[in-house]
Amino acid sequence: MSTLEQYKENLSLKLFGRSYTLAIAGNQCVECGKPADKFRDAISAKEYQIAATCQHCQDKYWGGLPNE
Repeated sequence: MSTLEQYKENLSLKLFGRSYTLAIAGNQCVECGKPADKFRDAISAKEYQIAATCQHCQDKYWGGLPNE
């Protein structure tokens, strides 16, 4: 595991009590634990690979679409 991956693992365990590695492996959100298999666009899907957060949790941090 790279230093960055280990950092993500340690941080997610501390913040959410969930494993980043297991969330990615199971297509789940590291924050809420729900399935993370439907994304608005390619950028959101890529963000999942970085942060392991589902579309709903991403929208909490980055905001949803303007008309949502």
